[in-house]
Amino acid sequence: QPAQPEAPAEYTIARGDTVSGIAGKFGLNTNEILKLNNLQPNTIIYPGQKIKLSGSPSAPAPAPAAPAPAAPANAGGSYTVKAGDTLSGIAARHNVSLSDVFSWNGLNMRSIIYPGQKVKVGAGEAASPAPAAPAAPALALQPASAPAAPAPAPAGAYTIKAGDTLSAIASRHGVKLSDLLAANQLSMTAVIYPGNKLAIPGASIQPAASTPAANVAPLVPSSFLGFSYPAAVVSSANENKALLNASPVPSRAEMRTIVADTARQMGVEPSLALAFANQESGFNQRAVSPANAIGTMQVIPSSGQWASDLVGRQLNLLNPYDNATAGVAIIKRLIATSKDVDTAIAGYYQGQYSVSKNGMYDDTKAYVAAIKAQQQNFG
Repeated sequence: QPAQPEAPAEYTIARGDTVSGIAGKFGLNTNEILKLNNLQPNTIIYPGQKIKLSGSPSAPAPAPAAPAPAAPANAGGSYTVKAGDTLSGIAARHNVSLSDVFSWNGLNMRSIIYPGQKVKVGAGEAASPAPAAPAAPALALQPASAPAAPAPAPAGAYTIKAGDTLSAIASRHGVKLSDLLAANQLSMTAVIYPGNKLAIPGASIQPAASTPAANVAPLVPSSFLGFSYPAAVVSSANENKALLNASPVPSRAEMRTIVADTARQMGVEPSLALAFANQESGFNQRAVSPANAIGTMQVIPSSGQWASDLVGRQLNLLNPYDNATAGVAIIKRLIATSKDVDTAIAGYYQGQYSVSKNGMYDDTKAYVAAIKAQQQNFG
């Protein structure tokens, strides 16, 4: 057998790399690498990113904040989010329940957190992470109240075009996303529409009307194949689409690698998982359907909760790794509890109970045939 290459002190992530793959390549322990770099198992890594393979752990910053768990009930303390943090990880570190962290901060399972953001880790007065407006607040579902005053003198307006995202507009104009949000009194969950105007901090102000152009189609339509979905479901779908549009996501090629790696790790045939991902979204992590099926694997929130129960941790369907995990966990469970693979495939599309009660509908049969044909291509 060829000798294992010696591990460098620092490694630059290449396309298709996973932390477990890097560990295997150099004969290292995956958990040690995660610890060394202050990462979580579901942290996204990107090509070009550097990680340590030896040495002392990346300062997880503040020993001072660690004592907070001692009095979670009334401490009312706060924690500053670091790269790689998750809400469940923060809750566990401070010996408080995840639901309490949600409650204290006005967050939910769909919320995305950012390095530098402050999160309450104890029950104090009303949660008010507002002071840190420049730190791109979490996705609380309210319109980031009026600390717009500190924003630099706005200077200029931009008319939104189809396909624009807030982060891309900020980047194009050389301004911080948090400043753009503050100048327009928007939150990270805000939905933007082609034709609307945004004030750009830094040129001559003209924050022209933020009227949401009623005649402009929303990000996600309300019907599909002749079926109309409830307004609440479509509204949630539009929120999720806006969140994904405003967030960095892996490319389709990177998403394909993530799905294949996840399937291998979970004991599912990669070609089958890839067939589902391609059929459902074409490996597009920003895909959201009117039924609020989210991401690459097109998992609806209730199925995401089922997948969370299956894997023993809470999954965030907006996270590309968690999305792949949810889809693969469901595929694995359907295979284990169905009489054959065709019935398992049908269950992903039509629902396992419906298939057992009504048999496969015609469109389900077509879906099963499509998945099997695609599996051949990925095999």
